[in-house]
Amino acid sequence: MSQFTHTFGSYFLLEGRLAGFELKDNGEPRALRLVTSEGELTIKLKSDLRHQLSTSLVAGDWIQVLGQKKFKPKTGETQLKAKLVKTTAPSRLAAPATPVAPATPSKACILVCQKSDCCKKGAHQVTQAIESVLAQQGLDDRIQVKKTGCLKNCKAGPNVVVMPDKARYSRIRPQEVPTMVAKHFAPATPDEAVSNPLSAR
Repeated sequence: MSQFTHTFGSYFLLEGRLAGFELKDNGEPRALRLVTSEGELTIKLKSDLRHQLSTSLVAGDWIQVLGQKKFKPKTGETQLKAKLVKTTAPSRLAAPATPVAPATPSKACILVCQKSDCCKKGAHQVTQAIESVLAQQGLDDRIQVKKTGCLKNCKAGPNVVVMPDKARYSRIRPQEVPTMVAKHFAPATPDEAVSNPLSAR
């Protein structure tokens, strides 16, 4: 994979192909992974770039990243943080691109808000129901349940977000959990779809 780099004091300019994103607990991207001729780099994102890039870029896009480089003497690590990211055609200075293998999908997870408003409306019971259903269906080894801070829309709690689909469920009840899990992680039969048509809302 190709790369060209210019350094301006503590700044960098990198070019390569996007391999994917690293996600925070709330599903928001915190960093991007860039494949270059020197290997894969992890580059942190400014807060104002996170939502914008997660909806406008896909793995395999050729991009340029301008950002700041910080060296940490205690650990000997160099941290890269993006200030500007844009799509581009491969540079003439770079070697011909080679195909990028599909990025390994992030581990699926279900985010459950644990703030007071959601807890008063049954978030703990919903969390227990999710963990129970995943265990019963043998999915608990590949689907993580994450208890999070506020997921917004507090008045409509409990709030749940299913990743990587980013499907939001509000006012969800424990008895609706099996259908939610089947919708995203197991093939639903025609009978199930008709008898319990729960959808993300």
